[in-house]
Amino acid sequence: MNDILNFYPITENIGTAGQPTREQFAQIAAAGYTAVINLAMPDSDNAIPEEGSLVSSLGMDYIHLPVPFDAPGEQHLQRFFGVMAALGDDRVFVHCALNMRVSAFMYKYLTLREGLDEARATSPLLQQWLPQMDPAWRRIIAMERSAIEG
Repeated sequence: MNDILNFYPITENIGTAGQPTREQFAQIAAAGYTAVINLAMPDSDNAIPEEGSLVSSLGMDYIHLPVPFDAPGEQHLQRFFGVMAALGDDRVFVHCALNMRVSAFMYKYLTLREGLDEARATSPLLQQWLPQMDPAWRRIIAMERSAIEG
């Protein structure tokens, strides 16, 4: 799994990464993941047009929640939180193009919904990205539970 772009197992049941290759989805299934959530836009670099059918053919559930990198919003986080809640204790692999969207969304999910402390919820990629993060993503990081959960 370490050959998958920016792969980081943020919890025992949640793996995060950038865009896997077609071949790497077989590794993801073999590692016991039962669901794949894709936060990348359909036209992101290295996007796989048939990703949903590929993932499904490997026996995993596939959920595509495209988040525009230049305009993430609370509605995107709300949908993500809802999907994560629906998946419960499933082993989930969450990816986007580079693992930047995912790192920010997982940080919010793990701190607000799972009660993890900030240090445990911060991936190495998020740590590197924070100093140069643009205002749209800083708003995501700063969002309170009430803004996301209504």
